[in-house]
Amino acid sequence: MNSSTGSAAQMRMISYDYVIIGAGSAGCVLAHRLSENQDTSVLLIEAGPEDTSWLIRVPKGYRKIQRDPRLMWRFPFTAQANGGEWSGSALGGKVLGGTSSINSMLYVRGQPKDYDDWAAAGATGWSWRDIAPCFKRIEDHELGESDTRGVGGPLHISCTRDGGPLCEAIIQAGVGLGLSRREDLNGIEQEGIGYFPATIRHGQRISAARAFLAPIKRRANLTIMTDATVARIVFEGTRAVGVNCTVREIPREFRGDREIILCAGALQSPKILQLSGIGPADLLGSLKIPVICDSPGVGENLRDHWGLRLQYRLLGVSGYNRWLRRPGLWISALQYITRRTGVLSTAGAQVGAFIKAMPDASRPHAEIHIALFSVVRATNEIESRPGLWCTVRSLRPESQGTVKIRSTDPGVPPAIRGNFSAEYDRQLTVHMVRYARRLLFQPALRKYLGEETFPGSHCQSPNEIVDVCRRFGSPGSHFAGTCRMGQDLMTVVDPTLRVRGVSGLRVVDCSVMPQVVSGNTNGPVMAIAWRAADLILAG
Repeated sequence: MNSSTGSAAQMRMISYDYVIIGAGSAGCVLAHRLSENQDTSVLLIEAGPEDTSWLIRVPKGYRKIQRDPRLMWRFPFTAQANGGEWSGSALGGKVLGGTSSINSMLYVRGQPKDYDDWAAAGATGWSWRDIAPCFKRIEDHELGESDTRGVGGPLHISCTRDGGPLCEAIIQAGVGLGLSRREDLNGIEQEGIGYFPATIRHGQRISAARAFLAPIKRRANLTIMTDATVARIVFEGTRAVGVNCTVREIPREFRGDREIILCAGALQSPKILQLSGIGPADLLGSLKIPVICDSPGVGENLRDHWGLRLQYRLLGVSGYNRWLRRPGLWISALQYITRRTGVLSTAGAQVGAFIKAMPDASRPHAEIHIALFSVVRATNEIESRPGLWCTVRSLRPESQGTVKIRSTDPGVPPAIRGNFSAEYDRQLTVHMVRYARRLLFQPALRKYLGEETFPGSHCQSPNEIVDVCRRFGSPGSHFAGTCRMGQDLMTVVDPTLRVRGVSGLRVVDCSVMPQVVSGNTNGPVMAIAWRAADLILAG
C-alpha cells in the first residue's frame, strides 16, 4: 500500500485493521505504534490539510496560524456564571498534528497524584506508576535521563538555561516568595518556578506529526488521509465497523476490521459519538438519531484550565514587543531564517510557576505563565509599548461544562458551554490573582515593571476580581473529560478505553481524562496514547 497522503492508490483501499479518527497528538502516537507491525494496516484520518505551512515550524508562528481558518477549528463557546456569560471561540488545530501544530509548545506532565486519583476513582491501570514509563518512552529530553525523564524517544524536549535579565529577575522574585527554583518543572515535586520545557528543537516546533509521523510516513501499511471530515461511525448492530466521511467533498466509507479509534479531542469526540447514536437518549431522540447506546455521560464533565491574563508595562527593557512588530519583526525574521534564533524561536511563555495560592493547600493548584510580550486586548495585536503578560489558571477546576450536538448535520458545530460557577474556582481565582501580583511586585522586579495595565489597580475586591475573570477571562484550550473513563454509570469508556455498551470502538484523547491534569495537556495526551497502544496491542 502506497503511504503518500491522499494518493489514488490509497483511495481504492477501503478496509483496514485500524481506523484512527483524528491526527492530533493522540492519533499520531497511535499511528506510530500500531503500524510498527508490517502485517497490520492503519488508516489515519485528519480533517485538515498536511502540515506544510512554514509557519508551523516557526515557534512564534502560532500567533498567525491561530487566525487561519484553514488550519483551525473555531467553535462557538459560552461560559455561564450566575447571571453573566463570557462568549468567544474554542480553538483547536485542524491540520496534521492537530493542536500540537498550533499550540504554545509548553510541555507539562502534570502531578503524579493526578493519575493516582484517576486510578483510585475507578480508572484502574492509569496510576502514575502506569503512566510514568510512557512519558519516558516518548521523550528525548535535553536535560538527560533521570527517574522521570526519558532520552532517545521521538519527542524532543528543550529547556532554556538563561532567558536573560528580565526572566532571571522573575525567577528570583518567585524565590523571594518562597518558591524553589526548578531546573525541570516536571519533577515529582511540581511546586516551584523556572523556565518552561518546550517541544522545540534547534529553533523549530516539534509537533506530534513531526515527532511521530514524519519518521514513519513511508511505511507501506500506513495510510495518512488529510482533508477528510468524519461524519459518523458506522455500526453493525452494536459493533463499530467503519466510518462515513467526506474526502475533498466526496462521500467515502472506510472499514476497520479490528477497531475504530476516536482521537478527535474533547470537543469533537463527543460530537461524533452523539452523531453516531452514542450519547444521552433524550438528546439523540430530540434529533431523531437512532440510539445505538444510551450513554448519558457523553458530552458531560467538560473541564478546562479557565484563567485570567494580567498585563503590565515594562520599564527600561524592551521585552519582545518591538521584535514582534514591524520593522523589528523583519529583523526577527531575518535572524530566524539565518540562525533559527531570536524571539521567533521561543515558546508561548518563558517562565512558569506552579503554586499553592490558597492557605493549607496540600499540593500546587494553580499555574502561572509569564510571557515577555503584551497585546491590545480589543484586537490581540502586539502593543507598541513594551509590556508583559502573566496568566493565572486553576489546575484542577471543579466547574463542569457540556458539549451537545444541535443538529444531525456534521457541519454544524456543537453547543459548547463552559462553566465558572463552582465556589472553589471563584475563590481560587481571587487567590491566584493576588499571588501573581505579589510575585510581580517583589524587589527583584521593581526596576523592570511599571503599572498593571489590565485589569488595573482598581480591581481589588474578591467580587471585582471574580467579575473581571468571568467577563474577560479565557479558556485555556485544555479541554478534557467529556468521554471520561472509569466504572460508574456516567463514564463513557472503561479503563481500557473501550466505549461502554458497544464493541470495536475506543476513545483515546483528552476527553477520557476524569479530571484535567495539573498543567498543559499536550504531553499527557501523547503519554495516554502510548499507554493506549500498549493496551490495544495486548488484545
